[in-house]
Amino acid sequence: MTKLMENMYDFECRLFRSVNRHFDRKFMNCFFRNITHIGGATFTISICLLLIFMTGGETRIAAIASAAALLISHLPVAFVKKRYPRKRPYLALLEIKVTANPLEDHSFPSGHTTAIFSVIIPFIFILPQSAILLLPLGIIIGVSRMYLGLHYPSDVLAGCLLGTTAGITCFLLINKYFGASLIL
Repeated sequence: MTKLMENMYDFECRLFRSVNRHFDRKFMNCFFRNITHIGGATFTISICLLLIFMTGGETRIAAIASAAALLISHLPVAFVKKRYPRKRPYLALLEIKVTANPLEDHSFPSGHTTAIFSVIIPFIFILPQSAILLLPLGIIIGVSRMYLGLHYPSDVLAGCLLGTTAGITCFLLINKYFGASLIL
């Protein structure tokens, strides 16, 4: 079992480095340093609140489900980060390129990736065509976390799965139990 874990970690480190090695490209730096913030707390909370108070109908239901998913998904994120502390790649690996003033909390799972997927999934339910834009956005934010030297691929994958699960669950429950009363 130990050999399997070592092989998986080696593969993950190679995959991480294949993304992070492009760090010195000016356009990519600008792009990833800016787009990563869409998965941050300020943006995700703000967009949910804005859509809750400024829209109606199915959009409001999706916004409420997104806000609920955002809240619910970050409880396990906080718990897992404390219970299973994993050093960020730039602290654990040699020759990693990282931004100035990087995050210092634990790496697993990616909170930004969890947040963006918990927010976009309910909107994909009400408008399936939006998946063409929203899924690539979520994936790009996940990749940005590796590009910036802050997360391993498994951190991003766990965040994606956690956010997606929370988004689906919250949308289905809110739509089923409160949908008609929230359309106002």
